[in-house]
Amino acid sequence: METRSPDLVEISELHFSHGDLPIFRGLSLKIPRGKVVAILGGSGSGKSTLLKLIGGQLAPGRGWIRVDGKLVHKLASDELYALRRKMGMMFQSSGLFTDLSVYENIAFAIREHYDLPEELVRALVLMKLDAVGLRGARDMMPGDLSGGMSRRVALARAIATDPMLVMYDEPFAGLDPISLNVIATLVRKLNDALGLTSIIVTYDVSESLKLVDYIYVIAEGKLMGEGAPDALLASEDPFLKQFLKALPDGPVRFHFPAKPLDEELRLKSSPPSG
Repeated sequence: METRSPDLVEISELHFSHGDLPIFRGLSLKIPRGKVVAILGGSGSGKSTLLKLIGGQLAPGRGWIRVDGKLVHKLASDELYALRRKMGMMFQSSGLFTDLSVYENIAFAIREHYDLPEELVRALVLMKLDAVGLRGARDMMPGDLSGGMSRRVALARAIATDPMLVMYDEPFAGLDPISLNVIATLVRKLNDALGLTSIIVTYDVSESLKLVDYIYVIAEGKLMGEGAPDALLASEDPFLKQFLKALPDGPVRFHFPAKPLDEELRLKSSPPSG
């Protein structure tokens, strides 16, 4: 009998570039089954790109990504589609279909993957909406929802098909403190209640530290640190201290590389020769 790996997602020596711009330069990490894991990094560090690589939308230049024991970029189209049926995705901007009601947004994911009678679809949609506290909003349109409600509908859609893996792309961005806390609490409770594995990519350090089981920090295409929240907070590594505690001074510079200002000013103010 084949032994299942304790890690649902395994990434090894991942290299990936957008044209001539390198995004990952040998990234390796593992996502254990049943855990909530955060991948932290600044803007442009490749966090959203990593989710696309895990989902098979992009292929590595070198290295590999394995999900539930399968090499994602080696799968045939039908095999990749079958694997994606086991994944849920909560997009950065919710990604709801604006011309469909809340109910139809959740039903869409179920109908796309399963041929079920409508009475069963209805029961599943109402249960998912009830789990995020929005069963009463099922007939509303996305344009009528607040930011926090929109994210909760997106979360209900992400878990609509009972996936094994849910990926969250900046789930806290732009939310007020109350909505942010509601979303964070739902992510944790639903992960544990449904036996999911969750990957959260975000730059929101403070919320991640309260929510997740394990953290990876990436920058410049590499893994800069990893560990449980308390262990990372106690780290004396200069980069981790600056990033996790939002310190203005450290390895991450404010100024983009350039000549010294006084040198550039002298060049501009120098009178023409001759």
